[in-house]
Amino acid sequence: MSEELVLYAVKDRIASITLNRVEKRNALNPDLVNQLTDNLQKAAEDENVKVIILKANGSVFSAGADLAYLQQLQQNTYEENLADSNNLKKLFTTICYSPKVVIAQIEGHAIAGGCGLATVCDIIFAVPEANLGYTEVKLGFVPAIVSCFLMRKTSETIAKRLLLTGELFTAEEALQYNLITFVTKKEDIAQKVNDFALDLCNSASANALMVTKQLINQTTYPLLEKSLELAVQINARVRESDDFKKGVSSFLNKEKTKW
Repeated sequence: MSEELVLYAVKDRIASITLNRVEKRNALNPDLVNQLTDNLQKAAEDENVKVIILKANGSVFSAGADLAYLQQLQQNTYEENLADSNNLKKLFTTICYSPKVVIAQIEGHAIAGGCGLATVCDIIFAVPEANLGYTEVKLGFVPAIVSCFLMRKTSETIAKRLLLTGELFTAEEALQYNLITFVTKKEDIAQKVNDFALDLCNSASANALMVTKQLINQTTYPLLEKSLELAVQINARVRESDDFKKGVSSFLNKEKTKW
């Protein structure tokens, strides 16, 4: 039995799913991705759950990929990288296609894959202190899968700025970019999120919420699956590139990459 990297609890028809890899700043690796996907599917199928809250223990929501995982990616074959990319796609689409509303509670930095995880949620609360960023290009990587979701939320101009520069941005800026829904003080966010979730539970039918979410998905981006299939392939190919290996090596050795 692997370590419990994700915690699951249900109260008042609200499923709380909590990243629990605190010592690694909730960095993503295959075990965390798989456990998170399993718990999201569990909540989607639970008749006692109407709304899902996704949050994290510790001071960081998620710092992206962890060091051991990055080391492994350098050794993977194309087929292994393809399978790994499909696992990340499955995580994101599990949130996107969930019949339940998924609310993100961002109380710390959300970087790279962690920012992607937040982006795909339906409603996003963040504290003012949180920084976000799609930093993949700085590592010689490509934010392929998340780009399919990002383009549904913001303009092409902003998407190009954020994805091509890999710059970090504040929660207030994320709000201006239409990437998140609310900026809430740290001392208030847990209560605000819970109140919002309870209000959804008490004021709207579960079927109406599900169908409305499906409608938004189908009308906003009818070609999402084709885009994601291409993104998965791009992910796998880029991981074989010299630039990716150079960027990861510099990152692991704490050296500044000379591009």
